[in-house]
Amino acid sequence: MPELPEVETVRRTLNQLVIGKTVERVSVKLPRIIQYPEDIERFQLLLSGETIQSVERRGKFLRFMFDHYTLVSHLRMEGRYGVYRSGEPEERHTHVVFYFTDGTELRYKDVRQFGTMHLYPKDQDLQEAPLKKLGLEPLDEAFTFEAFRDRIGSRPTKIKPLLLNQEYIVGIGNIYVDESLFLAGIHPEREARSLSRHELAKLYEAVVRTLKEAVAAGGSTIKSYVNGQGEIGMFQHQFKMYGRKDEPCFHCGHKIEKMVIGGRGTHYCPKCQPLKRRRSKGALKR
Repeated sequence: MPELPEVETVRRTLNQLVIGKTVERVSVKLPRIIQYPEDIERFQLLLSGETIQSVERRGKFLRFMFDHYTLVSHLRMEGRYGVYRSGEPEERHTHVVFYFTDGTELRYKDVRQFGTMHLYPKDQDLQEAPLKKLGLEPLDEAFTFEAFRDRIGSRPTKIKPLLLNQEYIVGIGNIYVDESLFLAGIHPEREARSLSRHELAKLYEAVVRTLKEAVAAGGSTIKSYVNGQGEIGMFQHQFKMYGRKDEPCFHCGHKIEKMVIGGRGTHYCPKCQPLKRRRSKGALKR
């Protein structure tokens, strides 16, 4: 957390709040947040006088597009951004502050202190860590069924951890993998190479549908996620699988079970998502 829908929601709200603002100075109170460059003073100097042109996203990463530089930000578990007027009380765990020339401030708060920032010359960030090895964007026009099938269809890997691997497909995350697999009727322990073309098509449709619905709902708030305007997400009220252990499946009434796959808690319905492959040509209805 946050996953693609939450980061996309933050991106959209920040685009409403910070576009066109020029940095006067930057305050870094927790140096380890800044992963590159290692020289914090250089980081601050490079951003001085830069104007934010747009805020973009790559997987779970935010990309602040300045005149000459790109700031890559990963929120990790609990990182969050907020825009404030100068002089407003500063909350605890505020680690980086961007002071704008118009008297407003973009503050980065992170209770867990796991977030990261990298600053590169514009567009160089896509060829450098942490973005250079990222896989397909599931909400991009290039994310076709053929691209999805080619990337994962022949892998001798369980489908759940494969979908979580950011080098194949980015941003889905634990919540949305559970929801997508349920929607497609696929057991999370099935090997990707065991899936028929029809099953892969159902999974592809389920991933796209789940993520689009989650973005439309502003993401999911499980613990502390809020967008750039301090608003919580609402998709958690639409969960059909994630976090519902021992509750009845909305589709068949069977008790939802939970297991650990690849170190991640995994929710599934044994009846709707049988481990053994079965023939089915039904459309997505869940």
